[in-house]
Amino acid sequence: MQPGIFRGKDIECVLQIEATVGESPVWSVREQALYWVDILGKKVHRYHPDTGHNESFDLSEEVTCAALRERGRLVLTLRKNFAYFDPATGSLDILMAPEGEAPENRFNDGKVDRQGRFWAGSMNDSSWDAATGNLYRLDPDKSLTRVWGSVACTNGLGWSPDDRVLYFGESFRYAIFAYDFDGATGQISNRRVFASIDHSNGAFPDGLTVDAEGGVWSVHNAVGRVVRYDPAGRVTAVIDMPLPQPTSVMFGGTKLDTLYITTSRQNLSASQLAAFPLSGSLFAVRPGVVGLPEASFAG
Repeated sequence: MQPGIFRGKDIECVLQIEATVGESPVWSVREQALYWVDILGKKVHRYHPDTGHNESFDLSEEVTCAALRERGRLVLTLRKNFAYFDPATGSLDILMAPEGEAPENRFNDGKVDRQGRFWAGSMNDSSWDAATGNLYRLDPDKSLTRVWGSVACTNGLGWSPDDRVLYFGESFRYAIFAYDFDGATGQISNRRVFASIDHSNGAFPDGLTVDAEGGVWSVHNAVGRVVRYDPAGRVTAVIDMPLPQPTSVMFGGTKLDTLYITTSRQNLSASQLAAFPLSGSLFAVRPGVVGLPEASFAG
């Protein structure tokens, strides 16, 4: 069976913007809006598809991922810290910095599980392929657990619809790993390779999301692709992006049938930016499947 291919008119640029590193899209069902961040731009964005309006909130430091919070604010990872952010007031409450002893490390990606716990991981920002990162679980009572170590750049987290599998990407092991997941305890076990990425052309796995059928949508950065894997790890769909650096994906819209794709322009040359002027913009595709509502942090 040949995978479905989406390209050209299938892909809509819904917001033309020059984000340096657009990342971490998360759909708020309550607000019917898409939150996303620009890491190096030090901004949290909120995009309203009904009007096409995008709000921007400036932060004092790099923000690497955003997730929903039950109390109506956001939980973030900054470069070194967990934090709460209130877009209504601009207040930023710093929580903790678990890797203060590792100056070369920073946070990179995170998601909330269906039990309301925030999972976030780090990377080496000096040598991206160095396995100095860690995966953490922040519980609603603010207790923090280091769940996995020796991570070669955290990129992409998601859970299967039955909540029995955690998918976790490591960009510079060029793989998405699957773990058995115990929702009651938040423990993971039985690590195995779910999908390997051919990196001979520079590709590496970036953000991911899981649809209602259990398909894993994974961004292949540097080569302009988004790939859907079925639960057995077989490729069933490919989105060919009109630029080289897509970064992450998230289902949204009133029916959760729109796949939003963030992008980056980091380290692109002047000639590459001239060739791919929409780099940094926000895109949308309707792939024919629906997503799952994102959980909110219960703390």
